[in-house]
Amino acid sequence: MSTIRSIFRHSALAMGLLGASQAMAADLTVISFGGANKDAQTKAFYQPWEAAGKGKIIAGEYNGEMAKVKAMVDTNSVSWHLVEVESPELTRGCDEGLFEELDPAQFNEEDFVEGAIQPCGIGFFVWSTVLAYNADKLKGAPASWADFWDVAKFPGKRGLRKGAKYTLEFALMADGVAPKDVYTVLATQEGQDRAFKKLDEIKPHIQWWEAGAQPPQFLASGDVVMSSAYNGRIAAVQKESNLQVVWNGGIYDFDSWAIPKGAKDADAAKAFAAFSVQPEQQKVYSSNIAYGPANKKAVELLDAALLKDMPTTPENIANQVAMNVTFWADYGEQLEQRFNAWAAK
Repeated sequence: MSTIRSIFRHSALAMGLLGASQAMAADLTVISFGGANKDAQTKAFYQPWEAAGKGKIIAGEYNGEMAKVKAMVDTNSVSWHLVEVESPELTRGCDEGLFEELDPAQFNEEDFVEGAIQPCGIGFFVWSTVLAYNADKLKGAPASWADFWDVAKFPGKRGLRKGAKYTLEFALMADGVAPKDVYTVLATQEGQDRAFKKLDEIKPHIQWWEAGAQPPQFLASGDVVMSSAYNGRIAAVQKESNLQVVWNGGIYDFDSWAIPKGAKDADAAKAFAAFSVQPEQQKVYSSNIAYGPANKKAVELLDAALLKDMPTTPENIANQVAMNVTFWADYGEQLEQRFNAWAAK
């Protein structure tokens, strides 16, 4: 892109944002997954937005239930302006007409980690679901999902997120499937049966979790000795605990802002989303929780000591799996139904 075009695009964006913020000092209801993630968002996005006189942020929480968004859109009673969504839900929601479409031209894609800019959302951080363990409760250190499944070598309860997503991928890796082959195998009936069969082995030892704040609590209290967990939630408590992360076999993904279809003040919501991915806001966010910035220009602003806990550093991402959004858009509904039936047995 030529410098002149780049300058023009950035000035147009700046003028657009300025116009939106002046015309739309609206109160925005922003829904996130809560916990340490929400605390970081408050410092990086909500407080600076309010301090700039752009309007009040009403911060709410949910656990990713797309049924809530669908019910609002279907009944034309949308009360949320922005909602934090994981990539599979973003893609599926976009396909189903649940989210407003964004104009990707307002973002310079070269500045962002590949995959951050989507038709109905903007990724504002990169995170990983990893194997975490309490080093005070184990004699040795687990190194893989095969170790997670090995209850003879590492006795004790295990924590897993109550859902098909992540859990089935981890089961296949525990059964010897290479990270790069996970989705190829999981796309077959045989692979799906294999994942559930592997889960059968460990089912009596599982303590399910549903909110991101639970794994660190379960690990610290000794309720479980290992758990799948969001890397940032573990990093947030490492100063006062001996909780450790195994990056090998982790699954990384974006969380994105999406605007429910029919939301009032959609222009102000779009301006907030653009504000949150500016380098300075991204730096503050990643300085307060160990999630990688979606805007690559924020990386050079970060303290080098923080980068070791980021999922996107070369050594941490080497043996991780990129969340396959297309796979979960295609298979998510049937696999979640099968998982719920299996878990209820």
